[in-house]
Order: sequence, then structure tokens, then C-alpha cells
Amino acid sequence: MTQEPENWERKVLEKVAMAAVQEQRRARQWGIFFKLLGFGYLFLLLFLFAGNWSDSEVATVGRHTAVVDLKGVIASNERASADIIIEGLRNAYADKNTAGVILRINSPGGSPVQASYINAEMRRLRALHPNIPLYAVVEDICASGGYYVAVAADRIYVNPASLVGSIGVLMDGFGFTDTMKKLGVERRLLTAGENKGFLDPFSPENPQQKEYALAMLKEIHGQFIGAVREGRGNRLHETPDMFSGLIWTGERAVQLGLADAYGSTDEVARNVIKAEKLVDYTPHERWSDRLAKQFGVGMSKALDPLEAWTQPFLR
Repeated sequence: MTQEPENWERKVLEKVAMAAVQEQRRARQWGIFFKLLGFGYLFLLLFLFAGNWSDSEVATVGRHTAVVDLKGVIASNERASADIIIEGLRNAYADKNTAGVILRINSPGGSPVQASYINAEMRRLRALHPNIPLYAVVEDICASGGYYVAVAADRIYVNPASLVGSIGVLMDGFGFTDTMKKLGVERRLLTAGENKGFLDPFSPENPQQKEYALAMLKEIHGQFIGAVREGRGNRLHETPDMFSGLIWTGERAVQLGLADAYGSTDEVARNVIKAEKLVDYTPHERWSDRLAKQFGVGMSKALDPLEAWTQPFLR
């Protein structure tokens, strides 16, 4: 008689324990399920995101005006790099339905090398496709390197309030020698080659290096001026300050022959090219490629910290 209560209690405890174990298993299974569901959702988002940044839009049917955007600083690691812009222009010309091409510019300038690459390719494509016009349409600003690119177009269209010009070259930086003296910091620069520390911001200014840099900037400036004169031809009404680095409004740019007329992208497509439909050929990078490129740029700057101090800019 004394064994029955104990057996009953033991059975109840066993049932409670088993129920607890089963509940833990179910909780663990649901946890795994929701984790897998969350990972699947993130994977789907990444897949859609990558798809949206993969390629430029391609025209399928119908006569149209092709548009390629050049926005921001012109540099090899930016969206306005020569590789990206040239790819867009080539794709635009490759489409048999392209009636005309518009390079839509909103840029303060950048690398003279990248701008020169784009300029040369624009002239090449115009020669290969003489029946497909290439126009530059300026939005807010088309300065320095941006204008270097624009002069390779058949015509340049602006808004009266656009900012155009700045035909000049600069190389900027800082000098920290006085600050270092006040802080008691000593510069220890070791080089193999007397000019390897060219324009080092932490060393006193070297007159010979400064003279050399100015000569180099003058040479690049001459190349820029040559490109402007070649592109604009007899439309250009030169003034003493035209190549001084000044910037003009779109209204003044038309008067000086730096631009041809007023017009937006829609207006040029509709009234000049006579193909109102717009198709965007601007290439878009995959997010993974962009991340890898930014990582590479960061590593490059870490390995050569003086690069930013010695790079000429058209801006």
C-alpha cells in the first residue's frame, strides 16, 4: 500500500520532465526555422539589391535618345570614371535604335587623365557614327574636368543658371611645419631619391619642387586649353580671362561660345534629336564590385599617403 503513492508521484514527475524536454525541442526547432527564414530573407534582399546594380538599362524596341549620366567627381574610383562613362557611351552607340546620344553632365571636375580618356573616346565614337549626334547637356555645373569632357560633344546645351568653365588646373595641400614645431614633433622622412618626398606637407617647402610642380600644372593647363580650342573651334570667342580658371553662368557661356544654346535633356531629345523616348545607358556597378573597389582604394591610400597631396585636379 505504501508503494502506490511513490509510483504515482514518480510517473507524474517523469511525465512533467518529458513534457519539458519535448517543449525545449520544439522551441529549438522553431528557433532554427526562424533563423533559416531570416537568412533566406536577407539572401533575397541581397540578390535583389545586386540585380538592381548589375547592368545598365538596354533599349529593346523603338527609336530613342540614349542618355549617359556623368555626375560627381571624375576619378578612377568614382561613378564618373572613364571606364564607366565610356562603357555607357559605347553601349548607347551599339544599339541600332539610338537616334542620338546625350551625355548629361553635373560635375565639378576631377582627374585630367580620366577626363582626357572620355574626351578622346567621344571624338572616336563621333567619327565612327557620323549620323548619330552626341550632345552634352549641362545641369547645375560643368566645370574644369567636366568641361574638358563636354567640349568633345557636337554641341553643348546649358541652363542660363548653370555654372560652366573653370578652365584651369590646381594642386592643393597644407603645410604643417609650424604646427609641428609648436607641438614638438620631429619629421623623420627617409627616401631613396632626392625628390621622392615631393611636396611632403610635413617638410619645409622646397623652392625647386614648387617650381617643378608649377611647370607641370602649366603643361596640363596647356593640354586642357588645346582640347577646348579643338572642340569649340571658331565658335569660341576668346577673352583674356577665358583660360584663367574663372567660371561663368550658362547665359554668359553661350555668349562666349563656351556653350551653344539653352536646353534640358527632354528638350534636346524632343526638339533637336527628334526622338522623345529616353533610354538610360549609364552602367551601374554591382554592390560587391563597389565594395571591393572602395577597399582597394583605401589600401592604396594607406600605402601611399602622399598621393592625395600630389595629384593634379581639374576643378
